[in-house]
Amino acid sequence: MFVSANSPSTTSEKPADPRSGLRIPKVPFWAQIVAGLVLGVLLGWLARSQDISWLYTTLDKIGSIFVQLLKLAVAPLVFFAILVSITNLRKVNNAARLASRTLLWFMITSLIAVAIGLAIGLLTNPGSGTGLTPKDGKAPEGSGSWIDFLTGIVPTDVITPFTELNVLQIVFMAAVAGIAALKLGPKAQPILTLSEAVLELLQKALWWVIRLAPIGTVGLIGFAIADYGWDLIGKYATFTADVYIGCALVLFGVYPLLLATVAKVNPLQFYKGAWPAIQLAFVSRSSVGTMPVTQKVTERLGVPKEYTSFAVPFGATTKMDGCAAIYPALAAIFIAQIFDVQLGIQDYLLIAFVSVVGSAATAGLTGATVMLTLTLSTLGLPLEGVGLLMAIDPILDMMRTATNVAGQALVPVVVAAREKILDHDAYNSASASPVDDYDSADETRGAKVPVAA
Repeated sequence: MFVSANSPSTTSEKPADPRSGLRIPKVPFWAQIVAGLVLGVLLGWLARSQDISWLYTTLDKIGSIFVQLLKLAVAPLVFFAILVSITNLRKVNNAARLASRTLLWFMITSLIAVAIGLAIGLLTNPGSGTGLTPKDGKAPEGSGSWIDFLTGIVPTDVITPFTELNVLQIVFMAAVAGIAALKLGPKAQPILTLSEAVLELLQKALWWVIRLAPIGTVGLIGFAIADYGWDLIGKYATFTADVYIGCALVLFGVYPLLLATVAKVNPLQFYKGAWPAIQLAFVSRSSVGTMPVTQKVTERLGVPKEYTSFAVPFGATTKMDGCAAIYPALAAIFIAQIFDVQLGIQDYLLIAFVSVVGSAATAGLTGATVMLTLTLSTLGLPLEGVGLLMAIDPILDMMRTATNVAGQALVPVVVAAREKILDHDAYNSASASPVDDYDSADETRGAKVPVAA
């Protein structure tokens, strides 16, 4: 019996592709984060309302482990990111101009942010009617002052900054090493090649941690709700609202205005491209931990890769509109009202000065206690006021860090646009999901953008 060549029974028929069957749809990273937020709130409320101790402990451990994993890579990541970013400037024409413009826009946006914080604080009087008294405060174990800040930049040895996670000293050592490498020229190339390889390794490892953010979100948000509860937050309702409103005004008011009028680009496209970094910052509360995502979204927004590799690490350790501008301004007014201290115009000018010059003290880590103590000590306000705000700091820090990271992505876009090195085609087509396709991303796109002299 012969079978016709046209028969469907012939061996020429292609086997069925096993991958063509039922597929589980891929959940976008942002949706995973949102789901983690919702689940965390529900579990936190359940743990607190039903007094479930094991759930309370579990949420605490999940959130703590996620933060520990982020911090694990912080010290070497900052060192090699700053070192490589400085040496990469040799590939950029007119690097000094770009660096100075970046610093200038860091300062301008910080001044705007601190002005908004002061205005909101003066209008709302966040310390009035809280029921809190100076007895509720507690001085921190360590405090920041200008002497500590200035003398603390230079480390006593090369090991302690890494073991104690003193990011400011790590930045100092990395900057010195980067400048020395530039001076050595070709002799330093083996070190630079090794540094670039180590940086890529660290970023890859940190990316795996970032993918755990939805699980970390459940623990962080859940524990915050279970530990603090709505009753405690109620005492700080005005202050909490002020921080969130102030950050929102900068994030969704000032930044879009700068994009539209100064950079002359579509603000909505910026948020579409930068949103993965902003939402991860909200959850992780760490600018440095978010830095790989921030750098990736900034590149995809059309900023040249060589410039991005400098501006984003630099911003992750010094650019803090939320933690170092809005928050200390509001906190100073809040604490002054609790302790019945009158602030004058000179005090408000000092707050603005500290916010611009001392923002590096926050160093891109979770929390802004050092910056707050630096502000209070400069104004002569009681440091016991720090204890009043530590109770709800994680709730505040989420919005502060999201604002920080948005600004860290915004300034390179503004500077690149003004210097005419922004790839507008890339900006207008920026993907909103770099976390989902990072492994297959085109790493060389940014290098194709010419950097004008």
